[in-house]
Amino acid sequence: MSTQAPVSGADRIRQLDVLRGVALLGILVMNMISFGLPGVLYFNPVALGPLEGLDRVAFLFSEVFANEKFMGLFSVLFGAGVVLFTDRIRSKGKSEAAWHYRRNGWLLLFGLAHAYLLWNGDILVTYAICSVWLFLFRGWSVRGLLIAAGVFLGGLMLANLFFGWSMPYWTAEEVDGLRAFWSPDAASVAREVDAYRGSWLDQMAQRIPGAIAIQTALLPFVAPRATGMMLLGMALYKAGVLTGGRDRRWNGRFALIGLGLGTLISVFGVWQNEAAGWSMEYSFFTGSVLRTLGMVPLVLGYIGGILWLCEGRLGPWLERRLAPVGRMAMTNYLTQTMLATAIMYGHGLGWYHTMGRAELWLLILPIWGLQILWSSWWMERFRFGPFEWLWRSATYWKAQPMRR
Repeated sequence: MSTQAPVSGADRIRQLDVLRGVALLGILVMNMISFGLPGVLYFNPVALGPLEGLDRVAFLFSEVFANEKFMGLFSVLFGAGVVLFTDRIRSKGKSEAAWHYRRNGWLLLFGLAHAYLLWNGDILVTYAICSVWLFLFRGWSVRGLLIAAGVFLGGLMLANLFFGWSMPYWTAEEVDGLRAFWSPDAASVAREVDAYRGSWLDQMAQRIPGAIAIQTALLPFVAPRATGMMLLGMALYKAGVLTGGRDRRWNGRFALIGLGLGTLISVFGVWQNEAAGWSMEYSFFTGSVLRTLGMVPLVLGYIGGILWLCEGRLGPWLERRLAPVGRMAMTNYLTQTMLATAIMYGHGLGWYHTMGRAELWLLILPIWGLQILWSSWWMERFRFGPFEWLWRSATYWKAQPMRR
């Protein structure tokens, strides 16, 4: 065990770090809605009234270009990371399974602490759970991984179509239960607002049930999407796409096709939900299908576009600014929560549900700037981010050297 060590700076793949930095910053666009607004507005944008003016513009932008997209990109990179990590362990003649599950066991513990102590929207628990079966695909061919990704994503979309189709046959109690989530009454919203504007202990009345719901009732919908994108990431890594194995022209074409197709599908999906008035009967299940379908080409377009930029004149600048963010992605993910909840929740400034969607960008942009600056400063002096150091030290059962 003492012969094992984490990937050093010299061994890192800079394209993966840049992509991870973009994904990390991008997920804040949607997460800030969860941090600052009642939870129902993450799913049903008109639950508390129609969107107007700049709030509507902010919603349309985030729905088309961010919702599921940056989390999808992050999932792609997680899948690539599984192949990278297990390949490296195997090259040392060690047990891939033992090290993989130890690593993700710690990820599960970090995610549980994040979900129940800070913010119920945590995604680390889902990733750790998906890693259980994701490990079984590590040796598959590119073709096999692409087929498996299609099965998971296609199965999710078919399941949503089925549940949407079957809703007229549900019992009244089942429909009313879903409607209470989709369109909560004023008293329920008021309790949520009061809790999050209260003390850290007051927040537990909302945080704990919310975390349990995400990790149980919503997991069958979240996990297949994450798994499908992780498998896609494993395929793209093995095909050399994520590691700079394709030329700039190929990446440019990849970007144009993905961005164009993904944007068209996503815009059409929003238009369909708008036409349905964001009704629970359509939007909860059926209306989510086009969002997922548009996510895949948009994520691929983002990958192609970022790699295309990395190979041009902006490449060195992007690497200096965004690679450090990606290299300490867990630290930045958790500090996004710490910063946002310190602003929004009652143990901090207590601004929860005081800002519109457009105003939330007044917080998103400064947090981006802060994380870009502090990541560069930190990584010039240290080998790992603080939480990366803790994760690696726990995984390797040995305190890792921190200073450069």
